[in-house]
Amino acid sequence: MRKGEQTRAAILDAALDLASRDGLEGLTIGLLADRMQMSKSGVFAHFGSREDLQIAVIQEYHRRFEEEVFFPSLKETRGLPRLSAMFSRWVTRHTREIDSGCMYISGAVEYDDRPGPIRDELLSMVMAWQKALMRAAKQAVKEGHLVTDTDCEQLIFEMRAMVLALHHDARFLGDTRAVERIQRGYERLIDSYRAKPSKSSKSSKSPAERLRLVAVRSASR
Repeated sequence: MRKGEQTRAAILDAALDLASRDGLEGLTIGLLADRMQMSKSGVFAHFGSREDLQIAVIQEYHRRFEEEVFFPSLKETRGLPRLSAMFSRWVTRHTREIDSGCMYISGAVEYDDRPGPIRDELLSMVMAWQKALMRAAKQAVKEGHLVTDTDCEQLIFEMRAMVLALHHDARFLGDTRAVERIQRGYERLIDSYRAKPSKSSKSSKSPAERLRLVAVRSASR
């Protein structure tokens, strides 16, 4: 990377840390300049405006989310194994964000009723993740892992609802068993849609077992 690119990356990393702590609205050029020991004009030279900086932070958060959660999950077998891997890595990442907070969730609280480019960018990122989950769920139906009449929209809705409950209970209530609860909840949810295996099919690990295995593998990296 060139020096200018390195400086921009360092600013963006610091901005992401500040936004995770104080929210996107708490992110200011002044605070960032102080953190980087730079002048405000020096920060502006890389981002142009506060709004450009906020959008760049959202995009960087999404890029890291994809690298940690989405792309590794694509290596799993198409269908339920892939869907379970996506959910597991999502939960694993979320547990590491308990202290700082998830930008998708905190951003939704900040911008749910504030139209504009920042809300549009956040919405685009969240919808992209929902669509990826939906594709994996439909593939699980197609592969015969879930029953043919599976309501994929309802399935994804409930998966997202569990992650929101994890955020609330672990972050706000301080419930140390929240991760265990979400694992059990996911197992029951998948069982309600699971296709009955044929007599000739080989036994395979349950979604909860896959969830734990992927979590262990992710934590060990």
